[in-house]
Amino acid sequence: MSQDAVPSQAEIVIIGGGIVGASLAYHLTKLGKRDVLLLEQGQLSGGTTWHAAGLVGQLRSHESMTRLIRASTELYASLEAETGLATGWKNCGSLTVARSEERMTVLRRTAASALAQGVDIEVLSPSEAGKLWPVMATEDLAGAVWLPGDGKANPTDLTQSLARGARRGGARIVEGVRVVDISTAAGAVTGVVTDRGAVKAQTVVNCAGQWARKVGQMCGVDVPLHSAEHMYIVTGQIEGVHPDLPVMRDPDGYIYFKEEVGGLVMGGFEPEAKPWGMDGIPDDFVFQLLPDDWDQFQILMEHALERVPALAEAEIRQFYNGPESFTPDNNFILGEAPGLRNFFVGAGFNSMGIASAGGAGQALAEWIVNGAPTQDLWPVDIRRFDRFNNNPRWLHDRVKETLGLHYAMPWPNRELETARPLRKSPLYDRLSAKGAVFGSKMGWERANFFAGEGEAREIRYSFGRQNWFEAVAREHKAVREAVAVFDQTSFAKLLVQGADAAAVLNRICGANVDVEVGRSVYTGLFNARGGYESDLTVLRRGPESFLLVTGTAQAVRDVDWIGRQIPMGAAVTLTDVTSAHAVLSVMGPKSRELLSRLTDADLSHEGFAFAQNREIDLAHARVLANRMTYVGELGFELYVPADFATGVYDALFEAGADLGLRDAGYYALDALRLEKGYRAWGRDIDPDVTPFEAGLAFAVDFDKPDGFIGKEALSALRGLPRHRRLVQIVVQDREAVAWGGELVLRDGKPVGYLRSAAYGYAPGGPVGLAMIQCDTAIDARFLADGSWEVDIAGARFPAHASLKPAYDPAGARIKR
Repeated sequence: MSQDAVPSQAEIVIIGGGIVGASLAYHLTKLGKRDVLLLEQGQLSGGTTWHAAGLVGQLRSHESMTRLIRASTELYASLEAETGLATGWKNCGSLTVARSEERMTVLRRTAASALAQGVDIEVLSPSEAGKLWPVMATEDLAGAVWLPGDGKANPTDLTQSLARGARRGGARIVEGVRVVDISTAAGAVTGVVTDRGAVKAQTVVNCAGQWARKVGQMCGVDVPLHSAEHMYIVTGQIEGVHPDLPVMRDPDGYIYFKEEVGGLVMGGFEPEAKPWGMDGIPDDFVFQLLPDDWDQFQILMEHALERVPALAEAEIRQFYNGPESFTPDNNFILGEAPGLRNFFVGAGFNSMGIASAGGAGQALAEWIVNGAPTQDLWPVDIRRFDRFNNNPRWLHDRVKETLGLHYAMPWPNRELETARPLRKSPLYDRLSAKGAVFGSKMGWERANFFAGEGEAREIRYSFGRQNWFEAVAREHKAVREAVAVFDQTSFAKLLVQGADAAAVLNRICGANVDVEVGRSVYTGLFNARGGYESDLTVLRRGPESFLLVTGTAQAVRDVDWIGRQIPMGAAVTLTDVTSAHAVLSVMGPKSRELLSRLTDADLSHEGFAFAQNREIDLAHARVLANRMTYVGELGFELYVPADFATGVYDALFEAGADLGLRDAGYYALDALRLEKGYRAWGRDIDPDVTPFEAGLAFAVDFDKPDGFIGKEALSALRGLPRHRRLVQIVVQDREAVAWGGELVLRDGKPVGYLRSAAYGYAPGGPVGLAMIQCDTAIDARFLADGSWEVDIAGARFPAHASLKPAYDPAGARIKR
């Protein structure tokens, strides 16, 4: 068969011949797949890959993302020897400089994070940085960090080398063929239609770069990305610039530099981006650039001249303005599309495609071949987005902001500002009138805290205590000593019904959920490796009816995961009913007294025990009450029909005025749950964490009939020593501030990092959950015998480590 012929069928079809598509084809052949067809509408690397800057920085804030990029660097270092084609890979290292003490705090935090992840890094003084990068001005710098393992590559050469490796492995690559439609049947992809005929396929992968959104629309799959202009210049030769010059980033100036033929490539990410392609991306936009825009580039040029004065006299050989696709949260998109089996996406690489492509191609290939991810990919999982994220107007406004965040100060609790408010609880206006300062999650506006009289109704960002510290202290005190109401309407709520509902759910859930009507069960949903695909609460509402309550960000993912586990022909329906009910969580030692003023229902411990749910009449409404807590106090979650929510809320505050009732927000909730050591999916537990490592094995029923997904893997781990374990950490300094990501040390040696952290008002210091890893078995004695510290921006603070929660370790307060 001629290389240019389009076959009528293939096992796997990849759409798009940029670096990601080429990497995927390469890795699929490495996993034994030979019937792989890559279709490129123009020429390989001709879309956005060819004009990428080619920077490869290893370190990311999330451990799994760092692993992907380290896999890229390992591949790029060996690929030329394998294929015989140059890749331009050079392990020149990278330098990041700080113009301010605040940015230096970021870099010190980065250095601690690197140590926790096993990445080589060194904190430098301005003069030390100047020796590594002698052509830059250093007088205004506060310091820098040096990562010797970073590097750069030539994007076009790298793509061609990957493509040659893929061809040698049996893949076919056809250029000059355009996909015009996607074929589907019975909820699964069946092939593609090209301008040169149809191709049947078992699996189709959308690696179409900035056309990926359009390709997704061909089969009803949302791929939320938007193109924006990305600009850089290439200079002539500059004295002092040599081939081994490291990559240099100056995030306070929004700019980066790398050496090229004795000159410099200088580009950046301006604070407010310039979206492009609102009317669609032309199909023939191949090896093309957009017009120069020196006005848009001006802010970058001004900062570059400050950093490298020699630029003022340098020849500008070329101005590159090439559009690239960006996602709403600055992470790329990977994985099997929800709602369409065997259709995968690898797109939206946010100017980080060269760094990520090697590892991302490997991870996506493993997902396709194994039928499931082999590692935690939640930060880039396509299921983190909902359908509204693909709204073109919303995307346009959001991408203008997110591209600018590449080099913006990564403040703790940073909230995005564009395209808001979007999804609002029925109580939004009432909470706003009472001083709520909102954050956004999955589009939902949620009260972070409530500003008091004369207090700023905003978040004033800082790495120290932020302006809401005292407001949250008041909310915390109300929960611990009196009663507070949390609006948790954004909880995702899934209704599972049918004659087979109990049996199917019991197979999906680790705990036994086939309990009597009116019981509530906390459970994990595990993958075949025994890691958490989700954790949620199951409320049994009837013999054939269950309400599943899960995290705000998890609705799309959980619906997809659960739906895929329902056997064909089972008598089960799964319905997302999130918007039907508001959720008011009434929490605190006086919660029973408050609710008893509004209902005749027996709310006593004997009449309404912990982990029970039932409908009750409350004020003028009928609500579903669930006795559960995420704060470690007596409390009830009230599931209120949305149209009754304001009436119930008003009644609570009328009845609770003399009880010290307060509104409370999510900042207080996070502090309260961490004092109790309650885990959060996506932060403390994830698909790579087992219940034994999480300390949640009590919520797994190994003896229930017919087992559960993941039982085999978990059974093999029972009784073994734990060398990786989630541990509660309390910093022994009332003035310290931790935000998560901080390095944890035992006897001076790095052993892990804080996955979550907040200020613990009860213990009086930062409190968090850390994943600790050690060759020695991690148990109570291991924790007691060690000297523990937490590195917060380079300063080490003594800490206490425990397997038990700092607050109410016996759990007496929630069951009284």
